Amino acid sequence: MSRSHQQKVYIPKDVRSNQFITAEIKVTDALLAHYPDFKTCYQTLSRLIFQLGVQEELYNIHVITNDKLPVVRFHTEAYCFPTAEQIVLFYNPDYHEAQRLHSQDDYRARKIRIVCLATGEDIRANSANFHIKVQSFLAKLMPQLPETDLTVKIRDHQHLSYDLFAKAKGNKESYGYKLRSISERYRARTCQLPEGHGSLCYVTVKLPLSRKLKQGLLPENTDDFTPMYQKLEDAFIQAASAKQLNRIAMVANGLTPLVRNSKYDQVDGTDEVQMLGFDPNIDEQQFISHWNGDRLVETVSFTIAAAESDSKEGGLGRYLNRVEEALKSFTSELELDRAREDLIVRFHQHISYHSVK
Repeated sequence: MSRSHQQKVYIPKDVRSNQFITAEIKVTDALLAHYPDFKTCYQTLSRLIFQLGVQEELYNIHVITNDKLPVVRFHTEAYCFPTAEQIVLFYNPDYHEAQRLHSQDDYRARKIRIVCLATGEDIRANSANFHIKVQSFLAKLMPQLPETDLTVKIRDHQHLSYDLFAKAKGNKESYGYKLRSISERYRARTCQLPEGHGSLCYVTVKLPLSRKLKQGLLPENTDDFTPMYQKLEDAFIQAASAKQLNRIAMVANGLTPLVRNSKYDQVDGTDEVQMLGFDPNIDEQQFISHWNGDRLVETVSFTIAAAESDSKEGGLGRYLNRVEEALKSFTSELELDRAREDLIVRFHQHISYHSVK
């Protein structure tokens, strides 16, 4: 097989592409001093944000002032589900638009999160243009804020989601992606990023624990789920190691996994979120495991993070091919029915950087 062919990954044509960008502004005493109360501050700033967003053709914006974490997923209908720590946003970028403030009276936020969701068609092809629009929007917003000593942290999140078992269901059509890092794609489209910006690529899959799967991995009438979790962990490590995938995690504790670069971000967990910290510059194996044999969960989440070297010279295509081969080997051990069951692969690319007012 040629090297150029190895650099491509063939993904089903019905792949879903998502992109959203968050801008986080720290709430300071000096900023709040310009308003009579928290509520007035948040409402005033959100009106300004929505107005400037329309000028930059940003038609789906959420302003979060209750310190909840935004989680974005595709859906044919628009939904917003708040939990104690998260705001789960479902939308279809083809036609859903929104301007919404998520706040809590008499609550002082640590930061104001502006969440800009990409809209329209060809999300991945237009990702650089969307980032430029957000940069222009922030360049207009920051000088209009009453406090001068403010910084904004920008995070650009991009996902490709598809069923690993699509061919087994008769979906034979695929498209060859020569995956490139966000910085490479943006550079080709004259979208400027600051030097030293952080980046992270990884894949997540969620394995539902079906009745059939539990029957195959557990003895009857038991409340000890350790043998099942241990078998899944051993099989996953073996499949990943065979493809030289050294940054992996298994989470089966009911929490939402959140991946961060451990070199730059804190990785403390919360009541709802399981932080996973990987350093893409270290070659040694990094395996993270969170499960409890006394607790049965509905799904098990698996994460495979890319190395820094995977993002260079067409390496992301080779990385995702290795991930797919590892996942196919792993699921073969579990004897999943590929014609009836789905295994959704989510390929994530993130960048982050600080911008000063």
